[in-house]
Amino acid sequence: MASELDWIAAPDLRRPLLVLAFEGHFDASRSATDAAMWLASRGRPIDIAEIDPDGFYDFQQARPSVVMNSRGTRELRWPTNRAIGVTVPDSKHDLIVLSGVEPHLRWRAFCTHLAVLAHQAKAEMVVTLGSMAGMAPHTRPLGVIASSTDAELARRLGLRSPSYEGPTGVIGVLHDILDASGQAVISLRVSVPHYVPGSPNPEATRSLLRRFELVTGMETDHAELDEDAAEWREQVEAAVADDPGIAGYVKALEGEVDQRDDLLPSGDDLATELEAFLRERHDPPTEGEDS
Repeated sequence: MASELDWIAAPDLRRPLLVLAFEGHFDASRSATDAAMWLASRGRPIDIAEIDPDGFYDFQQARPSVVMNSRGTRELRWPTNRAIGVTVPDSKHDLIVLSGVEPHLRWRAFCTHLAVLAHQAKAEMVVTLGSMAGMAPHTRPLGVIASSTDAELARRLGLRSPSYEGPTGVIGVLHDILDASGQAVISLRVSVPHYVPGSPNPEATRSLLRRFELVTGMETDHAELDEDAAEWREQVEAAVADDPGIAGYVKALEGEVDQRDDLLPSGDDLATELEAFLRERHDPPTEGEDS
């Protein structure tokens, strides 16, 4: 029986980081999948592997689509989860990016395939990207929560350790399976203003990319989104100005955000600490050496 994880190529990547984002509940305004695809466009892409969609989707919810390809013939396209290798010049790491569709069925099997992908592709770390509707005013930089269930990694990078209890989604299942496999994993989640549900949201995407760069030390060119983010904010501001009730609500949210103390270490400090953590994890000292 063929494996549901179909390998396409085995590229020679340098100490890759695996970046994952999924359309669905954890992708408000498509900010997470947009950030993942932005990262995939930063270098030369190579198709690595994909997960057969047949056993993971209710196709009445995620329907395949018919398109005309470049040859002018009809082509059927199914919901895809394809891993793309990206060689990144002038970086210590290359990337493997999977920007896919959250499965409806068999989450444990799906996430196990992702853990196998991370292991066989020799990913040094997995980073999941997410976006959720929250109490975030559009007039302030959108906050990104960075967390890890690895206590040592969280301590060294100043990340949160998740304390949530209750129903979870596919990302929660994925983190549990990756932890059990011994894979280092970080979650980055941006809070999107719940009163601006539409997509795209370049401000939220830029915030995710900025935090990814801060934590990993990999340049993301997020400043290229500055103009789009400013235009988005202006459009939201114009809409809010026409509704006094919403305008007052935004002022209240601003007051709450302005009282928070969310100072972050410098990017150089975080990147240096992450590199030390990854090297110690993958190249532990031999017997007789100082730890």
